[in-house]
Amino acid sequence: MGHINRDDMLELTRRMTSTRSNLVRIAGAYIDEEGFIDGTFNTSFLSLKGAEKTRCLNIAKAIPFAKPNEELIKYEIPGMKPGSIWQMIYAIRDCGLENDALMLNLYELVAERYPKGRPYAIYVYYGAYDVPIKGSDKSYQDESEEVYKYLIMAIAPVDEEQIPHDPEAGFLYPAFTDRSTDIAHVNFYSQDYEEASTLMEFLGLRGGE
Repeated sequence: MGHINRDDMLELTRRMTSTRSNLVRIAGAYIDEEGFIDGTFNTSFLSLKGAEKTRCLNIAKAIPFAKPNEELIKYEIPGMKPGSIWQMIYAIRDCGLENDALMLNLYELVAERYPKGRPYAIYVYYGAYDVPIKGSDKSYQDESEEVYKYLIMAIAPVDEEQIPHDPEAGFLYPAFTDRSTDIAHVNFYSQDYEEASTLMEFLGLRGGE
């Protein structure tokens, strides 16, 4: 397992606010207690308003804002072989969540493997962060050299009104390492290892880096 720099994660979360967010799109599915999809959505993040926008922001931020190297752990991905889950995740990032067939495939694959017996939501975010150049005095410059395009996936329990609460598992991909895109690694989040273990197996992260 690799090391996550807390400053990298703070740089991302500082730009996840109601007034200045680099989140572009949000999609998701609601899964019932039997593991079946009970509705999906896919919309521009900027179209969210009020309490819903705040709630969605908080869920997204919970992944990179988690305790680094404890709740949030860096793993090397097992590669992008044709037909693999990581090839699909990369394609989802590449299309910015705008391929409904890919999204539905992801939801179905997660629902098949994640523990059943209680309803939950799968939230997927696409963001694009224009990484500013940091000067020798560590101040940010107006120019940038890279756009960090990323996905956040969060699995969150829902209440009777299908309102999601704090996520219990998820990931940030690609990893944001030394203020740059790291497509060979993923930052995986878990509140409870036993609950998240099936998701880790699904993603091929058991052995870590």
